[in-house]
Amino acid sequence: MISQLRLGLKSTHTLELRLDYLRRAKERKAFLGWLRRKRVPALLIATCRRLQGGGLFQGSRKRQLDVLARAVQAGCRWCDVEIETAKHVSPADLQATLAPARLMVSQHDFRQTPRNLPGVARRLFRAGGEIAKIAGHCRSISDSVRICGLARGRRDIVVIPMGEIGLAGRILALRAGSALAYAAVEQATAPGQLSLDATMHLYRAGQITRRTRVYGVIGHPIGHSLSPLLHNTAFRGRKVDAVFVPFLVRDLSEFVRSLEALGVAGFAITIPHKEGILRHLDDCDPLAGRIGAVNTVVVRGGGRLYGYNTDYVGVLRSLERRMQLAGSRVLLLGAGGAARAAAFALTQAGSVVCLSTRRPERARALARAVGAQVVERAELRREYFDAIVNCTPVGLHPHGGSPLKSAELNCRLLMDMVYRPRTTELLRIARRRGIETVSGVEMFLAQGFAQYEIWTGERAPEIAVRRAVISVLEREEKSMRQRRGKRPR
Repeated sequence: MISQLRLGLKSTHTLELRLDYLRRAKERKAFLGWLRRKRVPALLIATCRRLQGGGLFQGSRKRQLDVLARAVQAGCRWCDVEIETAKHVSPADLQATLAPARLMVSQHDFRQTPRNLPGVARRLFRAGGEIAKIAGHCRSISDSVRICGLARGRRDIVVIPMGEIGLAGRILALRAGSALAYAAVEQATAPGQLSLDATMHLYRAGQITRRTRVYGVIGHPIGHSLSPLLHNTAFRGRKVDAVFVPFLVRDLSEFVRSLEALGVAGFAITIPHKEGILRHLDDCDPLAGRIGAVNTVVVRGGGRLYGYNTDYVGVLRSLERRMQLAGSRVLLLGAGGAARAAAFALTQAGSVVCLSTRRPERARALARAVGAQVVERAELRREYFDAIVNCTPVGLHPHGGSPLKSAELNCRLLMDMVYRPRTTELLRIARRRGIETVSGVEMFLAQGFAQYEIWTGERAPEIAVRRAVISVLEREEKSMRQRRGKRPR
């Protein structure tokens, strides 16, 4: 705990001490004694949450309040007491016990977001809280919108959307007016909690105001996406007052209805929504309309949605540097949104496009639209292509795998649109065969730079963004190699 406190002070001067994570009275006494001697220059919030309130402390309410009182004597200026304890003590007695610290009263619901949020807040204030803190598990984007909306225009409420769906809301709650957002120095204490490093440096939480523009990426799954790193690095480099957050979206209609409340000015789209988003648009770029897939949306005046496809640009820029596209024979694996963009791009560039997918009817429909050929999986061992492009999510972190076997890779060049991990199993197989490879990172960066220009009207700081993305992927690769090296043989 001492180690994490020191680490946290490098990024913030407001720290919560989860004293319930110290399992024994001896540990708590030793830590609080150290804290009293050191006089840490920070605003410290003491929390010792009991099991009944979602914490780890197994003692009685009296023992819990004794721990908090000692934390106040050690220098903590605030105490967070969950409603499960506060409702059994009069507000006057609670405040007197923890004086001179100020009081936050909290309620955590790890199953759902409470229906009557204003009523919950009133109950927390009546229990003696100067600040009311409400954390609720979000089952939908609408839950995140509701809980963030509770803080709008106030500074005496802390709202915490929990769970993966609530991740974006943890950042956007600050924009709405939440007095605090919570992040983990090293050890997460709630579902969906971001790291302190990401909160402060990637999302620049300390600089978010009501005027901060909101962008994001939607998908399901979404945890693999490095779009937040790409665009937040670009915003920081160009000193743009904007933040880019990931939205786990299962229901497109619900997300579109929430755009105004979330303040979203534009968003990127990944699997599986690149085609489905078309029916929610007011208009789209003619090229995106012909492709039948959109990966970039601008929210215009009146909430009108206008779509673009920058995957098209990404495919061309990634391949044309390595090969002559006109007259080449290119196999695309898959027939989803990314494959559609690649098929149109390569056809326009003069390539002979072939398609192979697990769902032949989708391949045939796309083949008719672009004048491509359909190649059955069983035929791949006997066919030769100038290039093969994986447009499927097979190989995506953390699941891994390869969409093709070694004997099916009969080509001069192979490109994998999957960019995380940077070196997929498919790329490793191709390299063992002596085939030239193109990482999906190249396409990811190219399409992202095009998105940034659409949203802001200016070029992205490409060198800085590329350096940031490659650095993260290289660290991940190094970590994966180390883990593989430690496995018993």
